[in-house]
Amino acid sequence: MRAIKLSLWGILALLTILWIAAEPGVFLADGFFSLRAQLVQYSGIIAIGCMAVAMILALRPRWPEAWFGGLDKMYRLHKWLGIAGLVAAVVHWLWAQGPKWAVGWGWLARPQRGPRAIPDSSLEQSLRSLRGTAEWLGEWAFYAAVLLIALALFKRLPYRLFFKTHRLLTIAYLVLVFHAVVLTDFAYWSSPIGWVMAPLLAASAWAAIVVLLGRIAADRRVPGTINALHYFPGVRTLEVAIDVPQGWPGHKAGQFAFATSDRAEGAHPYTIASAWNDAERKITFVVKELGDHTRRLRERLAVGQAVTVEGPYGCFTFDDSCPHQIWVGGGIGVTPFIARMKFLAASAKGPRQTIDFFHTTSEYDGDAIAKLTADAAAAGVRLHVLIDGRDGRLDGERIRALVPEWRDASVWFCGPVGFGQALRHDFAAHGLPVDQRFHQELFAMR
Repeated sequence: MRAIKLSLWGILALLTILWIAAEPGVFLADGFFSLRAQLVQYSGIIAIGCMAVAMILALRPRWPEAWFGGLDKMYRLHKWLGIAGLVAAVVHWLWAQGPKWAVGWGWLARPQRGPRAIPDSSLEQSLRSLRGTAEWLGEWAFYAAVLLIALALFKRLPYRLFFKTHRLLTIAYLVLVFHAVVLTDFAYWSSPIGWVMAPLLAASAWAAIVVLLGRIAADRRVPGTINALHYFPGVRTLEVAIDVPQGWPGHKAGQFAFATSDRAEGAHPYTIASAWNDAERKITFVVKELGDHTRRLRERLAVGQAVTVEGPYGCFTFDDSCPHQIWVGGGIGVTPFIARMKFLAASAKGPRQTIDFFHTTSEYDGDAIAKLTADAAAAGVRLHVLIDGRDGRLDGERIRALVPEWRDASVWFCGPVGFGQALRHDFAAHGLPVDQRFHQELFAMR
């Protein structure tokens, strides 16, 4: 989370500093309308800058993963940038439209302006000739973007509709890029703010086209075939084994991949619940019935069906030097730990650390728990299964009572976000350096 916050505030600070360097007169504005013109520019720069970085992150680039701690964190930044861009765009629209309304209502007097000087640059003349078109298109693209971003933030929107509306958002974004290029103060392009914004807008426009063409991470997709399906009714969970005979580079336990079984639905992220064996070349996903798409998978998937797998992604890979690890898997958050236990069981040396694994769930399936218990025994992991209705809620105090070595341990958590944050705050209050030793998946990709 620290990298996400640093990145968000760093982007806002960088754009602000560069804009002030290009517009130092903002602190000496000689009247309301002069200030308004400058703030229209500033809010526009912030809005399109945030959206541009969010659009580039939508391509799921690999190079920033190590810095952010995984693609799940990058997607959280993508979401925050979208919200920041939306807020800045609303402010930009209000600065542009509000004074016009105030003039119409008689609250402000329209400023007296003489004829505009003809620019010496033919490029500036061309851009100026497009101002009316850019303002009109930009206003309607703004309305569309507000609606589409609001829909994206609406959790109850079915994923297939979320997938389609996000595609439409890229079209609105390309219109907003045109709006920004035409209406940005021409002098900015020859200053540091322009040197940053020009390549940023170009890269994000290219990213938007890649998204529209459905080519996100096309070089990391491999064909697969469903090998086996097993349903656990007690926990409403489907285990899907997929053969990936060629192309898959292998993965570390704890990583995830995107799988596509229906092109109309798009790619869905799932944590991989199997260790990689190059001789078998198989990937297993364990999918909980949580939404409209996952509830239909049991009826829609079949052995022998072709699927596409993309990845692997993520840095939730259990790599640390602590003598002890504490794992906490809430509900379907058990999946990365299954993969790690299978890896440890297949490793000739066994686990390097002592491991306590807490699996807490509100539902129970005897077959699923039996498999989990067998995996833990084979991996040399101490398993603690807690059924909410029988054993009560798991909290930090309970973990510390069962794990005396907790002060020297790292904590690896995958499950509901609120539960993870509560555990993190609890361990921090008891002196655990959580920034270094509390690892949490942020698996909500929307």
